[in-house]
Amino acid sequence: MEGDPSHFEAIGSRLGFRVAADEPERFILVWQGARFPAFLCLGIAAALLFISVPIVEALRQRGFEGPAASLWYFPLMNLILLGIAAFLLSVKRTIVFDRRERKTSLLKRSIFRTQSFSANYDDVVALRLGADQVYNGFALAGSTAAETYAVPSLRLVFRGGDTALLDRGGMKKLESLGARLSALVEKPLESEKQAKFLRPEP
Repeated sequence: MEGDPSHFEAIGSRLGFRVAADEPERFILVWQGARFPAFLCLGIAAALLFISVPIVEALRQRGFEGPAASLWYFPLMNLILLGIAAFLLSVKRTIVFDRRERKTSLLKRSIFRTQSFSANYDDVVALRLGADQVYNGFALAGSTAAETYAVPSLRLVFRGGDTALLDRGGMKKLESLGARLSALVEKPLESEKQAKFLRPEP
């Protein structure tokens, strides 16, 4: 194995990979980050351009002593929103199953860095359909009232006990994907049927 499978854990409770290619030599799954927030930031930034461009021009001509000096934060907000949109649009995860080389590769990419992990089919012991304990949104915001709840997940299990997260989502979809990948890597699909995907009671 090359790389660290723990780098491919996800903060969010859902991923939702789609099949990007099902070729004789490769089976490819792709997930791209939250598109709606990205396009929302992009739209707001485009709207603010009608205000920011005249402000930038006024600042260029008269500096910070002119009437537009107190509006300097509009161009700054524009840049921040464009940066957020660019980051969200660049977030992408790719899983490749190479049928010829009998190898699986995981790739996580953003504008800041790219991380990869690869393993041969011989390193895989099984695929596990189970539950991940995921923090709710309040926990991510730093709330002291944080709690976790179970979310269906599909993982690769390697020799030595390490696992790599493949996807999170609906149980039926993961069962179908797990059965397909199990046949692909020729490893058994383990299912934790006893897992209850409900919020824990207080």
